[in-house]
Amino acid sequence: MNVRMGLIRKKPDWTHEAFLQHWRGTHGQLAARLPNLREYWQNAVTERMQRVLSVPPGPWDFDGFSQLWFDDAQQASSAVKDSEFARALITDEQHFLGTLHILTAIQYAVVPVPQDAQRAALWKRISIAKRRAGLSEDEFRGEWAAHEDLIRGVPGVKGYRRNVVIARERVKGQPCIYEDLPIDGIVELWFDDAAAMQTGFASPAGQAATTHAKQFLAEITTFAVAEHQVV
Repeated sequence: MNVRMGLIRKKPDWTHEAFLQHWRGTHGQLAARLPNLREYWQNAVTERMQRVLSVPPGPWDFDGFSQLWFDDAQQASSAVKDSEFARALITDEQHFLGTLHILTAIQYAVVPVPQDAQRAALWKRISIAKRRAGLSEDEFRGEWAAHEDLIRGVPGVKGYRRNVVIARERVKGQPCIYEDLPIDGIVELWFDDAAAMQTGFASPAGQAATTHAKQFLAEITTFAVAEHQVV
């Protein structure tokens, strides 16, 4: 299933509290009405952090990440362009967002995330990944797929998804080339808490994973987030 991800910056004059209230309330209810929408989650940034530094961070700074699931890219495109709800959504985005980049990705659930109350108690990290110079897109994806087994072995991992980017819009509604939005993937990791992540990546298995990451990643920018399910 394809996931459409919004990389969000609030307008500078909005407080974090006002942004979060509007995003979860007014905007969330608008987006929930998009046709053919299977699922919709909001990930509000709670900490900009590089707790496990295997490669340098990139320049990215966001206040939140949206995730909208559709059966395919065509349904996603139609929903955000052609419906009456889409027009209302865009008007609202212009009201409270300063920046909105869009990524379309194929999602792989490598370690399935626990559901319901179990998931709500977990701590989540989202990371933006960029491949090393000289690696083709296919080479990067091959290395990242091989990386799955290493992450599975890291103690304490409660959930792991990798989102392979297949399309980009630096400005919503305007497809762009890789150089305009050089992001190859989005990583989602769940642990019991931040300390469990630190311990996991300090282990021999965790060190093996971070060593391998250096072979195919040029940058990785990480954020701690709080999840909120709308649909």
